[in-house]
Amino acid sequence: MTINEIQEDIIEEFAGFEDWMDKYAYLIELGTDLSGLDEKYQTESNLIKGCQSKVWFNASLENGVVKLEADSDAIIVKGIAALLIRVFNNQTPEDIMNADLKFIDEIGLKQHLSPTRSNGLVSMVKQIKMYGIAFNHVSK
Repeated sequence: MTINEIQEDIIEEFAGFEDWMDKYAYLIELGTDLSGLDEKYQTESNLIKGCQSKVWFNASLENGVVKLEADSDAIIVKGIAALLIRVFNNQTPEDIMNADLKFIDEIGLKQHLSPTRSNGLVSMVKQIKMYGIAFNHVSK
């Protein structure tokens, strides 16, 4: 699936919830389902700066696509990371670099997060885009 197709699925899923308490519960469920990140990758260099909570991302390039994994000490943040992984995992570096993340605004995620969590979301997206840029140079 393309990044846009995945985003459309997420928008559709969130449209099915009545209110934001249901959406938060879904984010918690996504965070609980995320397999996490091996402790050897929970390092300072993988720590996302600008997050209130601790959140780590690890990325690798395999067969031309980016593989992402993440973990956090906060379950909502872990759920947000799970959403981002769903969108970006197994995508090419170029597609990641050029992605327009419309789902974040369309599901109302940013405006329903505290300012510090919202900053953390922006930092996570920025880091994933940086992985895309770095791996794009490696793959050429």
